[in-house]
Amino acid sequence: MTLTFRALPLRAPLCLALSAILSPAFAQHAGHPATSADTFDRITVTARAPSSALTWQTDPRLPRQPVPASDGADYLKTVPGFAAVRNGGTNGDPVLRGMFGSRLGILSNDGVMVGACPSRMDNPLSYISPENYDALTVIKGPQSVQWGPGNSAGTVRFERDVPRFETPGRQLSASALGGSHNRNDQVLDATVGSRTGYVRLGGNRSEAGDYRDGNGRRVPSAWLKWNAEAAIGWTPDADTVLELNAGRGDARARYAGRGMDGSAFERDSLGLRFERSNLPGAWDTLQASAYLNRADHVMDNYTLREPNPASSMPMPMGSNPDRRTAGGRLAASWQWNAVELVAGVDHQDSKHRRRSAMGRDAWRAQPRVADALLRNSGVFAELTTGHNTASRWVSGLRIDQASARDLRSAINGHGGMSRPNPTADLKREETLGSGFIRHERDLTNGLSAYAGLGHASRMPDYWELFSANMGPMGTPNAFAAISPERTTQLDAGLHWRGQRLQGWVSAYAGQVNDYIRFEYLPGGMTRASNIDARIAGAEAGLEWQPRTDLRLGSSLAYAWGEQRADDRPLAQMPPLEARLSADWQGQRVNAGALLRVVGAQNRVNPGLGNVTSRDIGPSAGFAVFSLNAGYRINDHLQLSAGIDNLFDRAYSEHLNLAGSADFGYPADPVRINEPGRNAWLKLSFQH
Repeated sequence: MTLTFRALPLRAPLCLALSAILSPAFAQHAGHPATSADTFDRITVTARAPSSALTWQTDPRLPRQPVPASDGADYLKTVPGFAAVRNGGTNGDPVLRGMFGSRLGILSNDGVMVGACPSRMDNPLSYISPENYDALTVIKGPQSVQWGPGNSAGTVRFERDVPRFETPGRQLSASALGGSHNRNDQVLDATVGSRTGYVRLGGNRSEAGDYRDGNGRRVPSAWLKWNAEAAIGWTPDADTVLELNAGRGDARARYAGRGMDGSAFERDSLGLRFERSNLPGAWDTLQASAYLNRADHVMDNYTLREPNPASSMPMPMGSNPDRRTAGGRLAASWQWNAVELVAGVDHQDSKHRRRSAMGRDAWRAQPRVADALLRNSGVFAELTTGHNTASRWVSGLRIDQASARDLRSAINGHGGMSRPNPTADLKREETLGSGFIRHERDLTNGLSAYAGLGHASRMPDYWELFSANMGPMGTPNAFAAISPERTTQLDAGLHWRGQRLQGWVSAYAGQVNDYIRFEYLPGGMTRASNIDARIAGAEAGLEWQPRTDLRLGSSLAYAWGEQRADDRPLAQMPPLEARLSADWQGQRVNAGALLRVVGAQNRVNPGLGNVTSRDIGPSAGFAVFSLNAGYRINDHLQLSAGIDNLFDRAYSEHLNLAGSADFGYPADPVRINEPGRNAWLKLSFQH
């Protein structure tokens, strides 16, 4: 079967915009000419050392290898400790230190964008295009309470800066990329403004066809995505901003590892933010934001494939879940000499609906039926003593009031048969506490150290409460019986900064009480239950610059977990991974290489897994070698290129959905291979 992906509406405007802004006549009128020193940087193959204890910051617009990410999960893999459950192509499910789902808090513009699919086909990062943001911040572990509830694995924030203009002017950036397997991307970001305000417009379009693995086999993985963003800001002075922003997007994606594809990923976002700094006295800043996000997702087995008569879904069928999430945050900070306090409140309210039917597009005639309401209100405070000194204590406390209401009148039982829901219209409420304390100390000769103890209490999310067919043995369903998950974790690390050599190491060990697991049972049934678990692991990095134009880097990441009751491994733990990189930076030319080495994973638990997958079995190790280069045409234009998987290695990731029988995979679970040799070329412009 041959599929043709037609361009979505944003393609022509983006191509025309790219042509316009790359013309010299237009560039001459920009308000803030960029310099060669701050316009471009080396190609990113792995994140640099942490900017502070457990915190990583990077610019997601920089050139990246492997080929620039089509979604947020793919980009996060450059940060040691991150992995993704792969299903071919795009929209992998992010995993940090072996933890997944709502254990990882994800925010874009400080708003929460939650997917709708009961099987996480549209996880939150599938709606995020990294290159549309100015900054990416990652906080590992339960070591912050400012950014929402239950973030036991960590917090990920995609942020946009506030443009500031002293005189009327323009800021422009754009890129165009082409590569193997019909990959082509366009990105545009344009801002006009003056001292009192600005207007910012941006968007991206990304398309790829099915790729071929190292054995030459076609892997169903084609996608087409677009996003458009707009913001208007008022800046009456240098310390104040009031911004209204809005965004839309859509996509479709084929999945080699699922019985359905995503034929729509519609997104609508609306946000408002206010920031005021340099307030009188000890009061330093005030921040307020509100957002309304909607995900409208369609999955079916006929738009991007033909229904397989021999499969469990032999006839055309489709499902249309959607989810609306609204919320806001109010926070203020105070400073007294070496003491800093940040305190505030946040809230989010989410409604989930769904409809489905047999037959092509028959779901469109069905009414949307709400099945869940979820709410969370929280109050938080973080205190730093010794701020901007060599010895600092950082602590935080958070209290959340979480609730979930079950709106299902019926639920699926054995054999897919419907039965009355014993928890129909019942409401669960939980009061949950989280907190941490951490000591940071700057030692001699560039050495710093930290150690922190954190605790996070997490309300079960939509997928855990509503998608499992059964709850623990002897209970009516998961909604009635799944307990909140509680993680207590110790984090410690060292960071050494020398003139030409720097290194860092971070380690963690934790205990998870009432860890929420999924069991995959015969007949396609699933059960959600609570167990107690142990987790541990470490990441490390070393960077050496023997000459000013040459940099050598390496990183290492390992995660471990087991069930306390029987000492069996926790499922879906990524294997040991190492990255070795070298890059040379000349006056106009740069070149680099990346060797990624992943160990075998034999600690598996095939019967258990997360909501999207389970351990297929032991996996083999592999090594992949890639090359990249760049050429600075002038102060505004740079050309980047790369060859990923140079030796056309056939390999697959351990975190992996089994290939779907619809695409010729055998009945026994088989991992989906990654792309073979893949070449790409990217032209970037900034002014």
